[in-house]
Amino acid sequence: MYEIQNSNFESGRCSNQVSLMPSMIKISISSLLLCVLLAACGSHDSQKESVAQQRKRPQRIVSLTPSATEVLHGIGAFGRVVAVSDYCNFPPETKNLPRVGGWQNTSLERVAALKPDLIVMTDAQAPFSKDRLEALGIETLAVPSRSLDDAFAAIKQIGKATGNDTEAARLANETRAKIEAVRERTATLARPRVLCIVDRVPGTLRDLYAATEGSFIAQLIEVAGGQAIASPAKAGYGRITKEAVVSLNPEIIIDMVQGAEGRLGEDPQAVWRELPQIEAVRAARIYPMRDASVLHPSQFVGSTAERFAEVIHPELFPQ
Repeated sequence: MYEIQNSNFESGRCSNQVSLMPSMIKISISSLLLCVLLAACGSHDSQKESVAQQRKRPQRIVSLTPSATEVLHGIGAFGRVVAVSDYCNFPPETKNLPRVGGWQNTSLERVAALKPDLIVMTDAQAPFSKDRLEALGIETLAVPSRSLDDAFAAIKQIGKATGNDTEAARLANETRAKIEAVRERTATLARPRVLCIVDRVPGTLRDLYAATEGSFIAQLIEVAGGQAIASPAKAGYGRITKEAVVSLNPEIIIDMVQGAEGRLGEDPQAVWRELPQIEAVRAARIYPMRDASVLHPSQFVGSTAERFAEVIHPELFPQ
């Protein structure tokens, strides 16, 4: 009897399960349909949000400084740039864009005619242009431009203003990795005295200006295994006399050469022979650099660190 009852019990349980299956199937199908509908709604909302974000992104950007133009290109926003400064030359496509003036003399008329929805400049330019541009109802962004930290802050701020946050984070990480790789490579090496001249009258040693403590140039010299020796200046760059150069007696001079190139250009080595008593001249360690990106606090600070390391510690780069 027990076995029969047990069998009947098992049969009854199976029978109950079978009778419940249609209801369970209905519930499962209803749940699945609900999930599909919710997913569709979520996808639709995401699409609407994406479209809204796209509409918020500035579509007509004017860059008033080369470093901002370089960053805009680096984060993938250059396609929305409608004008640049007179000094912007990267990427090469800048040659096809309208020019709106120099560092301090932005043409308000040309800018207004372009109907921009964002103008990017450096904080050093802001006193000359920001208020006047905002008076025209144009949104402006003034990014910091003095130190290495400023260069990374500028990338982040331009990324946020253009809606390219993700690309800006990637660019900053890649740039930081380059700098840290150079720092690690030179960390244990001797640190020669380095003077970086950022400007002078072409063909002469008149009106010398040097990168000083606090500037990203001086910081990159330190990253590259050198000792930046120019006396501190408030803005990170200061005028320096020939007598002061002799007193500092740099072992290496990095000279940002200005003016014409080719046959009409100067010979920096010959120019510096005016000071034969300094060690950099005696050892022929004058390194001219014509690439203006070296002077720009953009993602190119990573490449500049590598170039500085090559001239300060050539033993690391036998090729």
